[in-house]
Amino acid sequence: MQPSFPSAHEAPALAPCQGRFSLLTEDGELLSLSAGEVREQLHAMPCPLVVHAPALARKLDLPPTGQPSPWLDLLELFAFVYPARPVAPTARGLALALGVDEQGIDRAEADLLPNLLSILLGELARQAKGGQIEQLAAFTVRLGQAGWIWTGTVAETIDLRARLTNNGRLAEEATQPADALRVWRHLPKWEENAQRPPPASHPISPAEARERLSKILGSNAEIRSGQADFASVSTEAFAPRATRGDPAIVLAEAGTGTGKTLGYIASASLWAERNDGAVWVSTYTRHLQRQIEQETKRLYPDPATHRQHVVLRKGRENYLCLLNMEEAVNTAASRPAGITIALCMLARWAMATADGDLFGGDLPGWFGDLFGHGNLAGVADRRGECIHGACALYQRCFVEHSIRRAHDASLVIANHALVMTQAAYAQAGMSDDDEAGAQSNIPSRYVFDEGHHLADAADSAFSAELSGLETAELRRWLLGAEGRRSRARGLKRRLDDLVVGHPKLESPLDAALLAATALPAPGWSTRLAPEAANEPPPPDPMDLSTLFPPEPPADQPVMENPTEAFLRLLRQQAMARSAEGGKQFIHAAMECDLHPLVPDMAEAGQQLARALSRIVEPLRTLTERLQARLEDDADTLDATTRGRIEAMTRALRRRAISRLDAWIAMLAALDQPPEPGNTPAHVHFIRLERREKQRMNEQDVGLYRHWLDPTIPFAGIMAVPAQGMLMTSATLRDQQGGAQESDEAETAWEAAEARTGANHFPSPALRASLASPFDYAKQTRAFIVTDVDNSSIVDLSAAFRTLFQSSGGGGLGLFTAISRLRGVYDRIAPTLESEGLPIYAQHVDAMDNNTLVDIFRTEEHACLLGTDAMRDGVDVPGNALRLVVFERVPWPRPDILHRERRIHLSGGDPKGFDDRIARLRLRQAFGRLIRRQSDRGVFVLLDRRTPTRLLSAFPNGVAVERCGLAQTARQITAFLAEQAGQD
Repeated sequence: MQPSFPSAHEAPALAPCQGRFSLLTEDGELLSLSAGEVREQLHAMPCPLVVHAPALARKLDLPPTGQPSPWLDLLELFAFVYPARPVAPTARGLALALGVDEQGIDRAEADLLPNLLSILLGELARQAKGGQIEQLAAFTVRLGQAGWIWTGTVAETIDLRARLTNNGRLAEEATQPADALRVWRHLPKWEENAQRPPPASHPISPAEARERLSKILGSNAEIRSGQADFASVSTEAFAPRATRGDPAIVLAEAGTGTGKTLGYIASASLWAERNDGAVWVSTYTRHLQRQIEQETKRLYPDPATHRQHVVLRKGRENYLCLLNMEEAVNTAASRPAGITIALCMLARWAMATADGDLFGGDLPGWFGDLFGHGNLAGVADRRGECIHGACALYQRCFVEHSIRRAHDASLVIANHALVMTQAAYAQAGMSDDDEAGAQSNIPSRYVFDEGHHLADAADSAFSAELSGLETAELRRWLLGAEGRRSRARGLKRRLDDLVVGHPKLESPLDAALLAATALPAPGWSTRLAPEAANEPPPPDPMDLSTLFPPEPPADQPVMENPTEAFLRLLRQQAMARSAEGGKQFIHAAMECDLHPLVPDMAEAGQQLARALSRIVEPLRTLTERLQARLEDDADTLDATTRGRIEAMTRALRRRAISRLDAWIAMLAALDQPPEPGNTPAHVHFIRLERREKQRMNEQDVGLYRHWLDPTIPFAGIMAVPAQGMLMTSATLRDQQGGAQESDEAETAWEAAEARTGANHFPSPALRASLASPFDYAKQTRAFIVTDVDNSSIVDLSAAFRTLFQSSGGGGLGLFTAISRLRGVYDRIAPTLESEGLPIYAQHVDAMDNNTLVDIFRTEEHACLLGTDAMRDGVDVPGNALRLVVFERVPWPRPDILHRERRIHLSGGDPKGFDDRIARLRLRQAFGRLIRRQSDRGVFVLLDRRTPTRLLSAFPNGVAVERCGLAQTARQITAFLAEQAGQD
């Protein structure tokens, strides 16, 4: 134990406040200082109490604090005391989480921090007396060895000295510091249960759904017009299916404030209960996924019951991988001390977490900012190397726990991408017991919230990319790290004990690994330029001498890597045909059409296709023979070996074979130029990615294939498993001109069906529309500013600053480009901060979106800048959000993919196609403003060129006024003051 750790009890406290810094000295004097004055005093004063040290360092223009932190950050102590409890990382947010009276923290100054410290230490003392002392002591000693700054205070609080022996160590029978990090030893195991029978098909009635909704709401709930109607109409999605491949579909547009979430939870939970089945609720954003889970607690208020009936599912890359954690712990002693501190905090969290979700779950979103984003990435399964049943920690795996809970749940809250990939794997025969389970476990009833994003999700799920990064990643998965320090063992080492002694297995494995050297070798990106074309790849330190032929003679030319040769030609074509600065230069990337091909492209593509075939065919053979071994050796294989073989065959199909097949199919398109006048099924194009702020250094180049209409494969994979689907959103239809005319209304519905894929199913969808209960004419104002040049970052910044000042904060700024967001933030942050209007920004602050929204929701006078993710799905009711400013009309990106869809899917009206996309995005942005009956707010569009035809995006009753910036600012101030006076 280090004796020199500072004590927090008499420490000064430092907090940003009203553009300056509030300092509570060790003598109890409260000072207001500038950043320069704080920097001068920091060298002389004792270690101060702070909240969110990295953010404070940025405000003071000081280097990153790192770990061990030089300051006593209360968030670190909070993470230790409450390891699975998210909190907004501000003094006010911390105070609210700790139960401090909200009236006393309107202006959180430094004198608040000692009170927060006292509350945290009081809780820590209670935990120590309540049976956690052994674990707390072990962690404290280990953290002390790593130099954690809170060690002395924590040790004193839990009376650690009484736990130590004469030699200063914990008793031998107690949990030792090194063992405290080995959290996987203490986590519960899951056990297999009998397979759940298929659900019944009993219908539910509208009256029953209304009754369930009333029970959920309780007697004191806010009455929302249309919510019961929504619950009623949603029951049609749970009607028994009459014909295979023809699910019942309900397309329901529910205006903002309708309360659709509880409406469909009522009918979904009723059906699940009656039929002993699960309903999968799918959404597009993490924001809404978390919000839906919170809403289900009104249905199941008891935590144990809620955990039994509701499961939140995400992809594997979101969860803590215990095998990665084990590797990190085993190597921590030889790495910087900050890594040990991060691992200790992760271990504390792993023992308390509900589901092991690292990103968007109960691990605070600011964890990476304090303890290192790389440490989080290192323990997540982001390398695609999960070995499933072959893992020694398989039965403790967080992902496997959630999968098995989902098998027996009533409501599974997932995302569009996971739902689509699950269904696609099941249809292709690649589903497994881990993911989709047996046929009876494949979901049959779905609710697609944020249904307007189904096409976007399908576009991502069913596209293909033959790029340098993708092909190099497959090489690494097959051959391993090739000399780099990594757990990437390569396919041979993962399969070695399964194939040794089986020539029929060894032969195709060796052939596939030999052929895999045709994929890009390490350092491929540096060889894309023509001048690097003849440079041989770096030597491969991995010992594969038994697989590869000897080096060619010195006078024999080295054969060029076929993948790298093809990528180089893709780069050449992109550079030749993409006009930098023109419309084809999109967000640090360049695009061009695939056809016509540059010379030698067709031949290079054929050579690459042959090379890829030499990889995929032996892999296919290996998979088939592994599968055959399950039958041939059924009487001798133990359960563990069977599980490993099953896992590896699934991995081979999903990680390698399906990908290689897609690439070979894409290369076949080189010989199939599009015929004029024909509508293609796919769109092929070349894209050259660039590193941010380094224009001439390409990061990646690739050939891309997208479905022209991605809802076609979506409908194809969902038609068989789905017996009923509810597709809902507040913005399904583009109601141009209010859609009062019947022809216009029908056109709007047809467009909504096309956006969701409902038009590709055999039977027509049941359509329903429920209007928002809000009085937008009374509750809102909307302006288009006519005297701001939004192409000038200076003018744009001045406009945002003026508007945020006029509202006194509470402003959400939305951008269509990250570069403009950052430019505005850099120019307005100092001024707003000095006026007591803290500003946060997506792509600037090192926190996830959920945390930024939590801060914005907590800090009533804060401002937040964001892009698409903040435009859709963000729910900030109350006065914290009273102004939305959009920097320009959100037209669709003028890229190649949009061009083709505009031509072929617009029904002969490409201009109307663009307008519809822009209007729907404006509707989404406006929908952030009013979330409940008492909300009031203003919407401002900083685009003087906004066409009048787009203004129908705003709700009926909203009169959009065009005026100058100064007049807009005055009216915002007057409107909000008037509304505050009425309240």
